[in-house]
Amino acid sequence: MRLALLLFSSSLVPKPRSPSKTLLLLPFSSAAAAAAAGAAEGMDSSASASASSVSLREALAEKQAAVDAQGDAVRALKARAGAGRAEIDAAVDALKALKLEAAALSRQIQSSAAAAVAGREALRQAVVNTLERRLFYIPSFKIYRGVAGLFDYGPPGCAVKSNVLAFWRQHFVLEEGMLEVDCPCVTPEVVLKASGHVDKFTDLMVKDEKTGTCYRADHLIKDFCKEKLEKDAALLPPEKAAEFQHVLAVLDDLSPEEMGAKIKEYGITAPDTKNPLSDPYPFNLMFQTSIGPSGLSPGYMRPETAQGIFVNFKDLYYYNGNKLPFAAAQIGQAFRNEISPRQGLLRVREFTLAEIEHFVDPEDKSHPKFGDVADLEFLMFPREEQLTGKSAVKKKLGEAVSKGTINNETLGYFIGRVYLFLTQLGIDKDRLRFRQHLPNEMAHYAADCWDAEIECSYGWIECVGIADRSAYDLRAHSEKSGVPLVAHEKFPEPREVEKLVITPSKKELGLAFKGNQKMVIEALEAMKETEALEMKAALESKGEVEFHVCTLNKSVTIKKNMLSISMEKKKEHQRVFTPSVIEPSFGIGRIIYCLFEHCFYQRPSKAEDEQLNVFRFPPLVAPIKCTVFPLVKIEKFDVVAKKISKALTTAGISHIIDITGTSIGKRYARTDEIGVPLAITVDSTTSVTIRDRDSKEQIRVDIEEVASVVKEVTDGQSTWADVMWRYPTHAVSHTDEEPADEE
Repeated sequence: MRLALLLFSSSLVPKPRSPSKTLLLLPFSSAAAAAAAGAAEGMDSSASASASSVSLREALAEKQAAVDAQGDAVRALKARAGAGRAEIDAAVDALKALKLEAAALSRQIQSSAAAAVAGREALRQAVVNTLERRLFYIPSFKIYRGVAGLFDYGPPGCAVKSNVLAFWRQHFVLEEGMLEVDCPCVTPEVVLKASGHVDKFTDLMVKDEKTGTCYRADHLIKDFCKEKLEKDAALLPPEKAAEFQHVLAVLDDLSPEEMGAKIKEYGITAPDTKNPLSDPYPFNLMFQTSIGPSGLSPGYMRPETAQGIFVNFKDLYYYNGNKLPFAAAQIGQAFRNEISPRQGLLRVREFTLAEIEHFVDPEDKSHPKFGDVADLEFLMFPREEQLTGKSAVKKKLGEAVSKGTINNETLGYFIGRVYLFLTQLGIDKDRLRFRQHLPNEMAHYAADCWDAEIECSYGWIECVGIADRSAYDLRAHSEKSGVPLVAHEKFPEPREVEKLVITPSKKELGLAFKGNQKMVIEALEAMKETEALEMKAALESKGEVEFHVCTLNKSVTIKKNMLSISMEKKKEHQRVFTPSVIEPSFGIGRIIYCLFEHCFYQRPSKAEDEQLNVFRFPPLVAPIKCTVFPLVKIEKFDVVAKKISKALTTAGISHIIDITGTSIGKRYARTDEIGVPLAITVDSTTSVTIRDRDSKEQIRVDIEEVASVVKEVTDGQSTWADVMWRYPTHAVSHTDEEPADEE
């Protein structure tokens, strides 16, 4: 009896355990749910909600273990000769109590998950409704029922986008001295053939066998696994939960056959019709076109802007005085024929990219300005933490580079600059993390890759990729075009170096391989030193060797008389090399949507049961910097309002003037809803009040000083708190809590 009661009592206190990988799959933060419910600005952080959910799951796991142990104890008691009836009954009662507690925890987890999902959806609906109603963006071709994956930005959306791009240029192009280019969207096939896009830029697609509707195979499997882990977590056996987590981790690695097998195993059907699905097959995501009327010159709408920079490397290198390192940048449209666009602005068919290609000596990836960002501390999610089921942790950038977590200083420098860019835009630093690519996600040529991921109601969304792509792109275009895309390092004095010399015998290779001679020669000449020396040793010992030719996709037999391989000493006056590329690539639409969610909140209005929608945009990105309102519609106030408007225009401050005579409360609410930081109210002919959007505090300023004060705050020279000290506050005598009119 003592054993049974001991098991029962010890199970009441969950033991501390390391967070499970299911943390990645937990519902969205309580901050988002609170915003959707109209909570005030002091909202709980996402970390506390996640920690609470994790502790519930851990408690359930502990309770389930206690149930199993108590069941074993009951069976042992019943099997033991001489066990008393009272002792067995007590053990059975303890087992029943544990089962009841486990069931209660299970219901609590399900309820918590359902509430969090509902909170996410409520936030998203509130944000999207406001954005569309106030014309930040709307579906394209709306009067013709629209086209999936295409959106139009309206006036405030265009202004936000323009401000984000202007800050991107300031933060990167101007401050880093980058070379900006603007290349065509239409790209000849040969360029994208060299880059690998024609052959490999694909997603696996399945079709509804009855309607022909297309879906991305990996999305269907991902949605199925996440739904099971989120909504049915309490009912899943541990081994099944582990299986779903494993599938999510290796999804990018699955072949078409393996993905098809998973779809069949899980009984996944078409989401809309529940009809059976076809086997997965690759679908190229590029929009194909032809250049010129003959149709003989195939081309594509570019899927990224980077290739225009790579093919111009030689000219850009010359423009930069034949010096490395240097960076080229480009902002432009890119096109991807997504199989099943969804998630609003997050997955679209035409979008804006801002990309940087930083060319650097592969033997020296240090950065002179790394010290400027080395002390930054933010959430990082290295691959070791992902593979061991841990969560993202705050780390100092300098420490991550010195320990080799981040491959080199230049990559680390750009990660730091990306962090500063996003947080200064208004992205919440506690919902921003940098996740390192897992081995199965990285291209074979990449040295290291990180994604800046932002948490929103859709989960963690990749918004910026920062990759060390080595020299792959320039080499690929050099080989395809025949134009050497290389850099030079001149030596002060000539150096004697030992060089690998491969001399193919064209006669012997021509006799052996005929039409394939050229491809075999190219493959032999492209051998690295180690591979060539191994071939030399094999030829000397055996007389022949098997050699794989990638372009032929088969192995051929190379004999001793077909080539000579040697190491020769030569004097060199310069070093010729292909530069490595560090590439930060920004999905502007994704960043903007996450910014919308992070800046959105609701506050109570004076009207009962109504909430006021507010976008807390920093002045840097706000679509309009201030508004001008005559308090009442009389001519003398209108004259002052127009005078202030002219001064603001001269100062280059975007603003709107509203002389409609609508109540001041409604006018405040309308402008708060599109994120205008400051409102000027004309209530006299000598001075006016300036109202801050978030605190709703007001100061009184002379008319001649208004434009300079607004410019000071919106340009970031001073904060609202700074100007509050310098000017008298104004006690609000009118209401500013009225809901905005529906527009």
